[in-house]
Amino acid sequence: MTKYARDEFDRVPEASSRQGVHRVASEAPRRRLGPILAVGIAALAIGLVAFFFLPKLGLAPTGSPLMAAGSALESPSATPTAEAPQSSAPASAEPSTEPSASEAPSAGDSPSALPEIEAQSVDKTQPVAVYNGTTTAGLAGRVSSSVTAAGWKLGPVGNWGGMPQQSSVIYYNGAAQKANAEALGDLLNITSLVDSPEFQQPVVVVLGPGFQ
Repeated sequence: MTKYARDEFDRVPEASSRQGVHRVASEAPRRRLGPILAVGIAALAIGLVAFFFLPKLGLAPTGSPLMAAGSALESPSATPTAEAPQSSAPASAEPSTEPSASEAPSAGDSPSALPEIEAQSVDKTQPVAVYNGTTTAGLAGRVSSSVTAAGWKLGPVGNWGGMPQQSSVIYYNGAAQKANAEALGDLLNITSLVDSPEFQQPVVVVLGPGFQ
């Protein structure tokens, strides 16, 4: 069975010679998109060249938006900025009585440097303990007499029961007693001063070997 409808060509006379007829199926014409795409790409390339390169070459029309935008970006603002008014007041003829910063006296320009103020003053009411760390008998009593004669308050006096001393030492309890220890060191000619919280007495004088 054929899929085409019967027509005049299907009527073949029986007495005539046999002839064959072939039908060619008509195909729908195919549209070729290649030329259309090529034209579109060429138009797009021309548009991009005209948009980006022609304004730089100065070929854009005078009233075109590209020219207007380029001139707005490159040309400086025509509106002048307001300048700060300059002071026109005349300088005073009278010299200023106030000294400038460079003329201000500094602490180092004083004719004589002020003596350093001691943090703590000497307090002779603090008791002074005297211990004999030598084998010389009566040394602690003799030194304690010198301490009281200098106006100091005397604390405990006796023989030293601690570690053997290599030299004479003055122990003081805290920074508040440092000035007292220095004053006693000058009085007894003892240069070794040690801050030690181990003693309950404010100042402890330990006489070591070689004390004069």
